[in-house]
Amino acid sequence: MNAYFEYLRQMIIAFFQDVGNWFYNLFAGPWLPVGENFKEYNAYFGHYSPDFGFWGWFFYVFFWLLLIGIIGGIGYLLFILIRKYVHFYKRELDKVKLQEQVEKLNYELYEAIREKDKILELKVGSMGIENPDLSTSDKETIEEVTSRFPKLKYVDHEYKDVDTNIPNADGLSLEELCNTFRLFAASQLHLYYTIDTIRQLFAGMSSSKLIILEGISGTGKTSLAYALGKFFDHDSSICSVQPSWKDRSELVGYYNEFTKKFNETEFLRALYEATYRKDINIIVLDEMNLARIEYYFAEFLSIMEMPNKNEWKIELINSYDDADPSHVVQGKMLIPQNVFFFGTANNDDSTFTISDKVYDRAISLFFDNKGIPFDAEYTEQLHVPFEQIESLFNEAQVQYPVSEKTLDKFEKLDDFVIKKFKIAFGNRILKQLKIFIPTYVACGGTELDGLDFIFTNKILKKFEALNIAFLKEELKQLHTELDKLFGKGTFKMAHSKIDDLIKLS
Repeated sequence: MNAYFEYLRQMIIAFFQDVGNWFYNLFAGPWLPVGENFKEYNAYFGHYSPDFGFWGWFFYVFFWLLLIGIIGGIGYLLFILIRKYVHFYKRELDKVKLQEQVEKLNYELYEAIREKDKILELKVGSMGIENPDLSTSDKETIEEVTSRFPKLKYVDHEYKDVDTNIPNADGLSLEELCNTFRLFAASQLHLYYTIDTIRQLFAGMSSSKLIILEGISGTGKTSLAYALGKFFDHDSSICSVQPSWKDRSELVGYYNEFTKKFNETEFLRALYEATYRKDINIIVLDEMNLARIEYYFAEFLSIMEMPNKNEWKIELINSYDDADPSHVVQGKMLIPQNVFFFGTANNDDSTFTISDKVYDRAISLFFDNKGIPFDAEYTEQLHVPFEQIESLFNEAQVQYPVSEKTLDKFEKLDDFVIKKFKIAFGNRILKQLKIFIPTYVACGGTELDGLDFIFTNKILKKFEALNIAFLKEELKQLHTELDKLFGKGTFKMAHSKIDDLIKLS
């Protein structure tokens, strides 16, 4: 037995000696003669160097420097390659770590979804529902939770099987409508407006879906829109505009790819709810010029210019889902005709100037003082469908069209403004004029007062952008021209505005 272990020891020693000799001969063996060769190299140098001469020594030094440079270059190249390899390896390592983190997040997301499903099951269970035989109401509740548009789906659920039809109000006229609203605001809300303001309001609603309420703070701008909602027994939806608004996503919302939900705004919910209702719906953009209107409201300004009302569609999402709300078809929603956008605007250093693009498409009412209280008998709300109001607007166009005589005078006024101030008004304003004035007359006003309002708010407002200091005489001539065309004592709003412009000059 001892002999065997001695044999094994000798065999292991011999084996590893042979392996060591093999590596020694492979790596160190070829370099053994180098030491001997250095003596031979030195002998060559000692034999020939005394006869080098100047150029010999020059080339000797030159080639040694060249050799050192080559070796240094090779060394530097190896250093660069090693460094790149290290960086590459580090990047790959970072990718692996990032991939691990992504996998971890995906797992956490998976767990969160599972947790949400468990909560949903608990909610369903708490209702005493068995999954195979869910009732219609319970299915709708689950659809609201899982839908991409939970708020809009809730509106679907809220208005399902609800009769929103409203009977026409007997014997209602636009003049009665104005008087009733004025008395309602005064008697129930203690808000006092002149009858002219109310006439301008309803005449403006007949000619534009966007009404801008301007003026100093505290003059009842927001209150007017609020009171109108109370009057029609459907509260106005008030949406506060923020200075950071840059595009339409701030207004209607956006689709969140991570949550797979549409981030619905109050504006969108109110707009969608209007698709179910038959009455007038008011959406208020409070402090609308805190941001640039033509940025976040641009799509609506363009859509409402389309002559075909069936094309008034906004795209919410570019994909289709069977579970989407009922009135969102192929990702698009039709803007209902019974909705009106009211925007309040303060004119101060904290707000943006409203551009002509917006003014041309809207009707602007200016508030420069508080309402004067007056006695008003108690007046109830008015339940009336939008279709009846729209019918009254259309009837006014037939009953009180703008006279040719007035249009001729207005054309002469247009020529005067172009000649003296280089300002012209296009077909859009003329179209609004032909709708606004008949409605204003039907509300109890006069044709010239309606024309005065349009000229002041559509034309004279543009004068603010001119260099008024050099147009003082022209403004005085405009005073004379108005009296010449329409008679003294008319166009009070325009004369007052011109006087204000002259004072500014």
